[in-house]
Amino acid sequence: MSEERGFKTTDMLLAFVIGGVVGAGVALLMAPQSGKETREKIKELAGDAKDKASDYFGQAREKVTSAVSHGKEFVDEKKSLIASAIDAGKEAYEKEKGRLSK
Repeated sequence: MSEERGFKTTDMLLAFVIGGVVGAGVALLMAPQSGKETREKIKELAGDAKDKASDYFGQAREKVTSAVSHGKEFVDEKKSLIASAIDAGKEAYEKEKGRLSK
């Protein structure tokens, strides 16, 4: 993932989305409208924010699940390599032990 000055791309994207939602909310509250119209727009804005947050968290969940899956595969691969190395070490030890005891 690309990083710039210590901020991750996903963090910057989330901050941008949140900033947009807050800005839109402020614009609605400052606009010259009736209270009913403003409440309806705020409800729409809240619904949109909820949908965007749900999408963002769904994507984050998929990424975490994928990362965990790759991590498990990596550990399993390294486990088999370590087991092979241990078996080779034991075999070499036994051969050397047999050679020295003769």
